[in-house]
Amino acid sequence: MIRRSILLGTGSALPVRTVSNAELAQTVDTSDEWIVERTGIRNRHIAGEGETTASLAADAARNALDAAGLAAQDIDLIILATATPDQTFPAAATKVQAALGIDDCVAFDVAAVCSGFLYAVTVADSMIRSGAANRALVIGSETFSRILDWEDRATCVLFGDGAGAIVLGAQDSADGARGILAAKLHADGRHNQLLYVDGGPSTTQTVGKLRMKGQEVFRHAVSNLASVLREVLDLADLTPADIDWLVPHQANARILDATARKLKLDPDRVVVTVDQHANTSAASVPLALDLAVRDGRIKAGDLVVLEAMGGGFTWGACVLRV
Repeated sequence: MIRRSILLGTGSALPVRTVSNAELAQTVDTSDEWIVERTGIRNRHIAGEGETTASLAADAARNALDAAGLAAQDIDLIILATATPDQTFPAAATKVQAALGIDDCVAFDVAAVCSGFLYAVTVADSMIRSGAANRALVIGSETFSRILDWEDRATCVLFGDGAGAIVLGAQDSADGARGILAAKLHADGRHNQLLYVDGGPSTTQTVGKLRMKGQEVFRHAVSNLASVLREVLDLADLTPADIDWLVPHQANARILDATARKLKLDPDRVVVTVDQHANTSAASVPLALDLAVRDGRIKAGDLVVLEAMGGGFTWGACVLRV
C-alpha cells in the first residue's frame, strides 16, 4: 500500500456579473464573431465590488468542503494559486484561512500564473505523501479583470474571473488505484516578454497591465502541453488511450483542439469551459474539473489528466484516478 493524495471534493465560485461578447463589443473595438472565431469564448464573469481573489477562493473552498463532507477545521494545509492576490502580502491563502474560521494551519500562495493550480496540486501532493499534511485545500483563484488593459482588444477579451478548489486527503492506496498517480512540472524563464504584467512593487511600484504576444504563446503552448502530457503519462505507465478525461487549462479553444489532435485524443473526452468562463488563469483547471464532476461526466474510477501552461513560461500536468 502507498500513501496517496485522494480527491475528496471539488468546488467553484464565480462573480455574479456575466459579460457576453456582445456587451464587451459596446466598449471595445471587437465583435462576437471575431472573438468566437479566434478563441471560442462567448462569455466571462467579471468581479464586482466586494468580490476579490480571496473572497472567491473562500466561496470555492466552502463548496469543495461541502462536497467532501468535511468541516473547515479538518484542513491542515491551504495552498492558493494566484497571480492576482488581494494584497502584495500577506498571502491570500491566509485570508481564506481566516474566512473559513481555521485557527491554525499551513497556508501560503503559489505564483505560477495559469499553471499555478498544477504547481499547487503537486506541492500539496508531496506534503501529503511525506506526512507533512493530511487534508489539503488546493485553490486557484483570479481576478484578472483588474490587471487588463481594456483598450487592448487582443488581450482584454480573453480573460475572466473566478475560483476553483479541491480537497485532497491522505489515504493508503494500492498501486494504480485512486489518487494522484504522477505529476510533472516545467519552467523556462527565457520567455518572460511573451506573456507578462508590466508592473510590480520592486520595479514600477504599480500593479501594471497584462501584455501578451498571442501567436508566439500559442505556438509554445501547443508544443509544451503535448510534450508534458506524454511525459506525465509515461511516469504513470499509461498511454493517451487510457485517459477518460482531459481537463486542460482553458485559454483558447484552438489550443485545446490542437493539443487533442497531437495526442490523438477524442475531442469528446476533453472538458471545455472556455466558452463560458474565458481564461481564468490559475482558476481555469479547477473550475472545469468541478463542472465536469458536478454534471456527472467525471465519475469515480475515471482516469483524469490535468494540464496547463502560463506566463514564465511555466507548464505542467498531473494524472489523477478519481
